[in-house]
Amino acid sequence: MPNFTALSVALLLLAGPAMAAPGDSPAPAPAPAPADKSARPPSGLMRYDTNKDGAVDRAEWKAGQEARFKRLDANGDGRLGQDELFARTPAAANSVLPTDRQAERQSAYFRRLDADRDGTVALAEFMAAAERNFARCDLDRNGRIDTAECRQALQRPPAGR
Repeated sequence: MPNFTALSVALLLLAGPAMAAPGDSPAPAPAPAPADKSARPPSGLMRYDTNKDGAVDRAEWKAGQEARFKRLDANGDGRLGQDELFARTPAAANSVLPTDRQAERQSAYFRRLDADRDGTVALAEFMAAAERNFARCDLDRNGRIDTAECRQALQRPPAGR
């Protein structure tokens, strides 16, 4: 008889969920609501679209790049050193230094920006590079760029290299 009791208990435990009434099961957790993209501030190129028309015109680009230069110019001397240009706010306490490859690329980029080779990047040098970037992205030459147009342009090798 003890074997029959153990077998009965085991069968009841296995069959219990199948015999439960439809309303007895816990409701599934609701799926998280999709993040509202409009609530996030624009990033990348579109952060310069101040009039929110879906494109960045040359004036918006210029104003955005001048403001970016001022933010990067930590010591306020009107010139960027390589350390200022590539300064990063640590994302976490365990942030790491750039890899050798990243440091090489940063140095090469800095040398391209530093047209007069004085070891710093002046606003004029910074803005000349910004203008070249805008012109490269403006494939249809209408004076306006957007993310798709710029992405397409950046997949092509730059002219003159």
